[in-house]
Amino acid sequence: MKKLPVYLLGILLLLAGCSSAESNGKDLKVINIGVQQSLSPLLLAKEKGWFENEFAKEGIQVKWTEFQSGPPQFEGIAAAKLDFSQVGNSPVIAGQAAGVDFKEIGLSQDGLKANGILVKKGSGIHDIKDLKGKKVAVAKGSSGFDFLYKVIDRAGLKPSDVQIIQLQPDEAAPAFDSGAIDAWSIWEPFLSLKTIKSDADILVDGEQIDRYSPGFTLVRSEFAEQHPEEVVRFLKVYDKAVKWQKTHKKEAVDAYSKIKGIDKEVVENVLNNTEPLNEPISERIIQTQQETADFQYELKAINKQIDVKEVVDNSFIKKALKGGDDE
Repeated sequence: MKKLPVYLLGILLLLAGCSSAESNGKDLKVINIGVQQSLSPLLLAKEKGWFENEFAKEGIQVKWTEFQSGPPQFEGIAAAKLDFSQVGNSPVIAGQAAGVDFKEIGLSQDGLKANGILVKKGSGIHDIKDLKGKKVAVAKGSSGFDFLYKVIDRAGLKPSDVQIIQLQPDEAAPAFDSGAIDAWSIWEPFLSLKTIKSDADILVDGEQIDRYSPGFTLVRSEFAEQHPEEVVRFLKVYDKAVKWQKTHKKEAVDAYSKIKGIDKEVVENVLNNTEPLNEPISERIIQTQQETADFQYELKAINKQIDVKEVVDNSFIKKALKGGDDE
């Protein structure tokens, strides 16, 4: 593996307790799951201990690591320190282009309203073209990164027309609040948090420009090859969490509010904007991803053309949803 950038060493040190030997071979002792700051049913299942309870039947321990965004999770997958994760559309494209060995095993959301660009009320920015010359923060390689570039392109602007500042969410949030940046390309729950609890507006979101930013459930390829039955088991537990959220919305709002320390009004708005899914990856989504990959290659955001179908594997989700014992 290539030498890791310095800023990723901390992440791998955090993961260091999860030895790759624990996930290799047939004697599986630990499953390592990555989780982001998004309000995903993955968090509900973590809070309720559903993965722990299920995998304990096989004597398997579950370890969790939280990430700021999708791209850093691929370093964990590449280093065999992470087995499962959920990320947005752009990180999987960058990961595939970089040669990271993983599979997309399910669609976790269509992402139509999950990404947007925030501006301050009274900023004078009313149209996408008004971003010209402005400072816009975004996490490099994230779904917000891809969304920003698509929005810029749609407005007839070039990336060089905008001052793009690469910041992770924990850095971008205070910069946005202080006025150090003019706009922020970000995802939920930050969109709802800033528009409901702060003086921010959404300049544009995916629904307004009819652009999907799908999210995916991922597995490390070697893990899937060695432990296919555990991949199906993982998806069944996640499916339980998705169905519970849909049928217990008030309880889900209460749970997320407690877990993340976010007001219930914000949580409810996030859930209205981001319906959780656990289903096979459709041809429509694959086509959307291919268009995104081709667009990123044209921008030189990735250094080679890729066929996004190569990382799609719907076999596990089909077995999980069938509910049989043939996994």
